[in-house]
Amino acid sequence: MSRNPKPIPAFRDEDAEREFWATHDLSDYFDLARAVPARFPNLKPSTATISLRLPASLLADLKILANRLDVPYQSLLKVFLAQRVHLELRRGRDPAELAALVREPEPPYGQAPVGTHRPARTDEPPPTAPKPARRQAPRARRPRR
Repeated sequence: MSRNPKPIPAFRDEDAEREFWATHDLSDYFDLARAVPARFPNLKPSTATISLRLPASLLADLKILANRLDVPYQSLLKVFLAQRVHLELRRGRDPAELAALVREPEPPYGQAPVGTHRPARTDEPPPTAPKPARRQAPRARRPRR
């Protein structure tokens, strides 16, 4: 059913426009029966390169999970971050609550049940100790033709 939509008012700035659309129904101003799907094939999401310091054990755990899922660990990290940010925004916590959450995590990370994290290896030297060099057997040479 086609009808005449109301004219969209002129706005003095984006804040006024944002306020207007927060209090008015879009269907009163557009005839959705005449809407045409739009495609933006050349639109690429904007990304920014950052440097992020993670505890070595957290990075190792992330790489193990990514390997199990057969995805690059950076992609998995972006998914985890996006999910958590979306969750926190939906919860609508006040800044004081969020600030209380900001702390350096202690291993094991997250809320996983006890026993689900990989066990600490006691037979290896600490990561800062140099590993002994391995001796390799000499390779047999092929005769030249």
